[in-house]
Amino acid sequence: MSHALDPVTIGIVSISDRASSGGYEDQGLPALQGWLTKALENTITFESRLIPDEKELISQTLIELVNSGCSLVLTTGGTGPAVRDVTPEATLAVADKEMPGFGEQMRQISLTFVPTAILSRQVAVIRGNTLIINLPGQPKAIAETLEGLKDGDGKPLVHGIFAAVPYCIDLIGGPYFETHDAVCKAFRPKNAIRPRRTETTV
Repeated sequence: MSHALDPVTIGIVSISDRASSGGYEDQGLPALQGWLTKALENTITFESRLIPDEKELISQTLIELVNSGCSLVLTTGGTGPAVRDVTPEATLAVADKEMPGFGEQMRQISLTFVPTAILSRQVAVIRGNTLIINLPGQPKAIAETLEGLKDGDGKPLVHGIFAAVPYCIDLIGGPYFETHDAVCKAFRPKNAIRPRRTETTV
């Protein structure tokens, strides 16, 4: 029997002193929203925030988004070694569990492009029934990290991190995320896969 798609609420947070003060136009939120809209079949409600690099404010924002019902929260910005880069610390401060595999894979993907990827400090954590992931700051890097790398035939060369996100959210009691396989094929064990919804015509 086919299933109806669960509606999902996703928090997206762009963390930048300059963008939040109007110094330049934020590119993080449009990049996150654009990729997620393309990748997911679910109806998405976005909770968007643009905030400065302030550790307490970042932690407070993440808690607020979790409490408002977001099953997934993605942040962009503030994950390097600079003095004002405090996103990982703010994220770890609200964590129930850390998920180190996401950070390891993000750096692996980025290292295929630039050697400075070893300077990135992105983390992923679980708080309650919500998965929170820090992403890179550049729109191109956001898409590469989420989607992974493919050859000319569309076969994955390096898996993007989003392939593991839907099953992780299943395991922590969240809604069932359904992806467009052409963008990013979610991986689930066979016993965790629900039959695809089929459209009926009258």
